[in-house]
Amino acid sequence: MLNTSDILETIQMIQQENLDVRTITMGISLFDCIDSDLRRSCSKVYDKITRRAGRLVEVGCALEKKYGVPIINKRISVTPIAMLAGASGGDPVEYALTLERAATELGVDLIGGFSALVHKGFSPGDEALINAIPRALAQTSRLCSSVNVGSTKSGINMDAVALMGRIVREAAMLTRDNHCIGATKLVIFCNAPEDNPFMAGAFHGPGEPDCVVHVGVSGPGVVRSVLQKAGKDCDLIAVAELIKKTAFKITRVGQLVGTEAAAMLGVPFGIVDLSLAPTPAVGDSVAHILEEIGLARCGTHGTTAALALLNDAVKKGGVMASSSVGGLSGAFIPVSEDAGMIEAARCGTLTLDKLEAMTAVCSVGLDMIAVPGDTPAETISAIIADEAAIGVINNKTTAVRIIPAIGQPEGAELQFGGLFGSAPIMPIHQDSPAAFIARGGRIPAPLQSLKN
Repeated sequence: MLNTSDILETIQMIQQENLDVRTITMGISLFDCIDSDLRRSCSKVYDKITRRAGRLVEVGCALEKKYGVPIINKRISVTPIAMLAGASGGDPVEYALTLERAATELGVDLIGGFSALVHKGFSPGDEALINAIPRALAQTSRLCSSVNVGSTKSGINMDAVALMGRIVREAAMLTRDNHCIGATKLVIFCNAPEDNPFMAGAFHGPGEPDCVVHVGVSGPGVVRSVLQKAGKDCDLIAVAELIKKTAFKITRVGQLVGTEAAAMLGVPFGIVDLSLAPTPAVGDSVAHILEEIGLARCGTHGTTAALALLNDAVKKGGVMASSSVGGLSGAFIPVSEDAGMIEAARCGTLTLDKLEAMTAVCSVGLDMIAVPGDTPAETISAIIADEAAIGVINNKTTAVRIIPAIGQPEGAELQFGGLFGSAPIMPIHQDSPAAFIARGGRIPAPLQSLKN
C-alpha cells in the first residue's frame, strides 16, 4: 500500500536528486537474419529491428508521462554482428550502416551489437568485423561496438588484445576532428555479460530470447543525498545500511518500469541492471558519494575501500528489490561522465593506476578515459591486458573504454557533450610494454576456471 510520504520521497528523488531510469534497452536476436548474401542479410536485419522495436520510443515516452520518472535513453542491442558477417562475407560496415539506418528511423538514442566474441580465438567473421570497427564508428553516430577478449574460463586472447590497441587508436584517429568520439563508442571486455543494457558495451547474447527488454537504473544523487542527511557521525555499518535501503528503492522503480514496458511491447522482461550510472550533472556523481562517505577527494588513499563498500551495498539492496538482476550491476566509474571524477582527474588526485585498483571492486573497469594522443597502440593493449587480468582472476566483468586524444595538447580536455561529458587527458607510464604485447598467444585460464 502506498502512503503519502513514499510518494513525496519519490518525487523529491526525481526532481532534486537526479533519479532516473538511465535506459530501456530492447535486445533483438538476429540469428534468423543470417544469410549468405550480404544485401539480403542487411535487409532482413533492418526489417526485423524496425518491426520489433517500432513502438520502443513511444512506450518509453508513455511510461515517463505515466510515472513521472525520466527515461533518459531508449536503446537497442542486437546479436554480435560478427556472427552474421561470418556467414555473409563482404564488408561488415554494410551492417553498421544498416543498424544506423534502423536506429535513426526508430528514433532510439544508441544501438549496440557491432561486436565480436574472441576470448578464445578468431573466426574469419570476427577478424573482418574487428578490422571494420574504426570505419563503422566514423561513419555512424548511434552505433556502438564491443569486443570480448578474455574470460575466466578461457584466459586472455593476447592476439586480440594486441589488435584492439591498434583498433582503438584508429577509431580515435578517424574521428580526430570530432574529439576522437569514435573511441568513446568502443568497449573491450573481459567476461562480457549477455544481458547488459548499458552502452557502449551492450549486445544481445546468443543465450537470450528472440526479443527481450532490459532496464538500467541510475541514482547516485539519491544515494549522496541520503548520506548527507545522515551526517558524519554514523559508522560504516550504518552507511552501508543506508546505501542498501536506497538502492532497494531505486531498483524498485527500474523493476516497475521494466515490467510495464515489456508488457506494453508484448515481449519478455529480462533484467534490471542496478548500476549507479553517473552523469556530468552536478549532484549525480559516484565520486561525490565516496567523498560523502569521508574522502577529501576521490582518488586519495581509502578510495578503493569506500568504493568496495558502496558497490557491495548497492548489490545487496538491489537484489532484494528484483528477482531479475543482471547486466553489470554495481557502481560505474566512467571518468568523463562523472562530475566528481572529472574534478579529481583535473587536479591529479585520480590517476590511471588508482582507477585500475578501483576496478577490482566495482562494476566494469577503466571507462571513458582520455590519454595523450601519442600513446602507442602497444601501451593501449597493455592497459587492456591489465584490466582483463583483473576480470579473469576475480571472475568479474571488466572493460576498457579509452580515448587517445589525437592532436590535442597536454592539459587539454576532450568535449563530448551529453551523457559522455568531458575527459581530462590523463598521464600514462612512458616505459614501453611493446615486447610483452608482441609475444601474442594466450594468457592461460586461472585455476578457478576448473570450478565445476
